[in-house]
Amino acid sequence: MAARREDIRDFLRREPDCLLVEVTGAAGSTPRDTDAWMLVAAESLYGTVGGGQLEYMAIDHARRALRQGVPAQAMNVPLGPEIGQCCGGRVGLSFAAATPDVAAFLIARSDREMAERPHVYVFGAGHVGDALAMALSLVPVRTVLVDTREEELSASSVPGIETCLTAMPEALVRDAPAGSSFVILTHDHALDFLITAEALRRDDAAYVGMIGSKTKRATFKNWLSREIGRPELFERLICPIGGTAVKDKRPAVIAALAAAEIMTAALNYECGASAGVQKTAIAVAR
Repeated sequence: MAARREDIRDFLRREPDCLLVEVTGAAGSTPRDTDAWMLVAAESLYGTVGGGQLEYMAIDHARRALRQGVPAQAMNVPLGPEIGQCCGGRVGLSFAAATPDVAAFLIARSDREMAERPHVYVFGAGHVGDALAMALSLVPVRTVLVDTREEELSASSVPGIETCLTAMPEALVRDAPAGSSFVILTHDHALDFLITAEALRRDDAAYVGMIGSKTKRATFKNWLSREIGRPELFERLICPIGGTAVKDKRPAVIAALAAAEIMTAALNYECGASAGVQKTAIAVAR
């Protein structure tokens, strides 16, 4: 497993004298909600509370307190023209020293959030697979780059991405958690079809996408009917990935478009799952 792009353990080890800044209130239109937080050290930062003038003021306030060796008082900031950030809302911020107990809490929370991230399995570590892994490394998902070829995985060095070398990639599909996304772009059409069919059998997949042309799409539909006997599964397949609005076959462009498509599907699945849990809770309460 590759190291995370930004690891909180490394930051806290390097910057033990820092302050935790948390959004404690968010009324009206604000850059972030009350789940946002950041760590401020004398020369570096971890995380964000929304950027702009609000964040600049928070950083300045925290660093002044660090320099003077005094506690930083809470802030309540109206986001209006007077600070040059016209969101129109109001944000409350708290400041606390990153004591060992606070650091342990933040590490545990970060680990929990990481574990709860939606899984995205990218099958195929070629040019598009590598570019897609790079694009997904910037968003809050747990990405696994899968290939049957050791040399291809070894050549991939995307930070924050897990890699998996396996002779049976379809087995990963069966073992993936609910809400996972599957992107199939291997070097072998037959392998693509096998993995895609396995993914489409899962009713709890957030996204199933396969790279390909109109011809490949039609061939796969016929294959599903002839070999699997379930042509109805085809309706859930995204092919080509990234849509058809932009006619650009460069790997980085395909990756950017597909990453947006995957994130939309993953977040919609999460919202739907949350709504289902809430409905069940309401039904039980009644």
